[in-house]
Order: sequence, then structure tokens, then C-alpha cells
Amino acid sequence: MFIQTEATPNPATLKFLPGRDVLPSGTLEITDPADAKKSPLAEGLFNVPGVTGVFFGQDFVTVTKRPDLDWQHLKPAILGTIMDHYLKGRPILSEGVEAVSGVSEEGEFFDPDDEPLVGTIKELLETRVRPAVAGDGGDITFKGFRDGIVYLNMKGSCSGCPSSTATLKQGIENLLRHFVPEVTEVRPV
Repeated sequence: MFIQTEATPNPATLKFLPGRDVLPSGTLEITDPADAKKSPLAEGLFNVPGVTGVFFGQDFVTVTKRPDLDWQHLKPAILGTIMDHYLKGRPILSEGVEAVSGVSEEGEFFDPDDEPLVGTIKELLETRVRPAVAGDGGDITFKGFRDGIVYLNMKGSCSGCPSSTATLKQGIENLLRHFVPEVTEVRPV
């Protein structure tokens, strides 16, 4: 088994591509070791000293480390954990755990009168933003819309990334303002 690695815009995260499906649909972010029981692979990765977060996408795993540690020392243990997991044929998710789709409406907030605008915003995020962000090992999902401001959840390598503000302002905000003039700003939640 050959696992590729890719750098991400966030120096604290590294993207691992095992060459096979990770999640058939949706994503799962685990940032607390106590929540790692949701995934046997996440449990193994959190056992690597210095791992602070795990994000699963369709065909990749993004791992976040403590800023004071070097990838040179962590990468072999992480690769070994991922390889061992797949070679043993273990599932990614524990029984009863489901990945989160990008269209989850739980906890969303917006005025019902804005529903057509929100639908357009969600469609733009789904078709134009999320695929590009997944390429960098992360995910961005809609959280709310109020007073012209779009609120987004940033996950995986996007969470805590030094360039995330630029991505939000110059990339996503400009795109949304172009197609939905009612959008005045984009903010992370």
C-alpha cells in the first residue's frame, strides 16, 4: 500500500491520500481525543503524540499537529497508523457513527424570507467552493445568513489556517457577492 502526502496551506496540517475511499460521502472532523471513539482510525492517530486533530474526506485524511512539533518526526508514525488500519481491513467509522454532509441544516440560522438567497449561497458553496477546499484537505459549510453576512464553518486544514482569512475575503466573499449581491461579508463561525 502506498500513501501519498500533500502539504496544505496550513503548516500545522498534512493531507494523507491512501489511494482508496476514506468516506463514501460527507466528512468527519475530530478535534478532541475524547471524540476519537467515533473512528478506529482517529483513535489510532490520536495515539500518536502531538496529533491534535483528524479530518476525514472522501479520499483523504488530514491530520493536524501541535505547532511546536516537526512533521519529520510525526509523519512516519502517522503513515504507519493509516497503513496498519487499512491492511487490517478496519472500518473508518465506529458502528452507528455517520459522516456529516455539507448540507446539514442542524443549527443553521437565517430569516425564512431569505430562503431563496440561502439556497443560491449553498449551491455556490457546494459546487464551487467545497471541491476546491477539499483539494487543500479541508471543508467549508454553511452555518447562517443574517444582515448580509454569510457565516461559514471551517474544518480540517481550513480551521486555524493562516491563509483562511484571505480565502474567505478574497475568494469566497468575492464569489458570493458576485452571484448574490445581497451578500456584504463572509465570516467564519
